[in-house]
Amino acid sequence: GRFGIELPDKLQSEIEGMSFYETAVYFKGRFQIKDSLEKIMADWNQMAWDKNTYEVPLKSGVKEFLLFLKNNGVKTGIATSNSRELTEQILKVHNIEEFLDVIVTGSEVTNGKPAPDIYLEAARKLGVKPSECVAFEDIIPGIQAAKNAGMLVYCVDDAYSKEQWDDKVKLSDLAIYDYNEVLSNEKWFFTDF
Repeated sequence: GRFGIELPDKLQSEIEGMSFYETAVYFKGRFQIKDSLEKIMADWNQMAWDKNTYEVPLKSGVKEFLLFLKNNGVKTGIATSNSRELTEQILKVHNIEEFLDVIVTGSEVTNGKPAPDIYLEAARKLGVKPSECVAFEDIIPGIQAAKNAGMLVYCVDDAYSKEQWDDKVKLSDLAIYDYNEVLSNEKWFFTDF
């Protein structure tokens, strides 16, 4: 908007799964933005920082689910296309940083989602085989990335990708609308281990 460019209808689906850097390169080229890649990413970090700090709530049941995992000795991690700074800020704002053992961001791997790189790196850092991992994803490239890594995948309902729900369900092993569903059916989570 700042550059007077109208938001293309399918932009979200075109960039889903790209790393932060890949997205900046895409925007710079597609929209002919004259700012440096560093400036584009810094601006996005600030906008995302503000939005995620003040406007975006955790998905229902997430904190309770993470506490359950921690109390049961289950290792946890985040594999995200967001920047490390933004991810750490979100975790801090929601007071859940203590529940996570590993954070892997798109800048730490060569290829963004749907390539499995980010999930393989998360499994490596956790010290477990990818086949021993369960991934919770709310976008199609993320589901594909986790499946490509050999993980069990839950698709999670999300307002931003609601129109893709049926496709997400088809690609996933299991589907939830919120994390309370997993907590109320603990056997779902532990069945394959």
